[in-house]
Amino acid sequence: MESTSFALPATPRQIAYARSLAVRNHTLLPWDALQDRRALSAWIDAQAKMKPSMPDSLPSSKQVAFAERLARIKRRAVPDECFRDRQLLSRWIDCNR
Repeated sequence: MESTSFALPATPRQIAYARSLAVRNHTLLPWDALQDRRALSAWIDAQAKMKPSMPDSLPSSKQVAFAERLARIKRRAVPDECFRDRQLLSRWIDCNR
């Protein structure tokens, strides 16, 4: 007899909570995670640990543009978390001038 593992579908409550976390953290909810209860649970755990970003703590468009210009000049990538926090992006800019 062959054993086949079937992924259990995510529950409606899981999906609703995951969507609220995605909005709160300004992130995308992966389609793959929505198909499997365990994968969605892991995604929820990771997102729930993140601090919600407040609009005041987000970097300005000018700050982001300057960081991207520096990154091109230095041939480096700006870490994703820097785009979620004004102070982190400011520190990255200071270290890469």
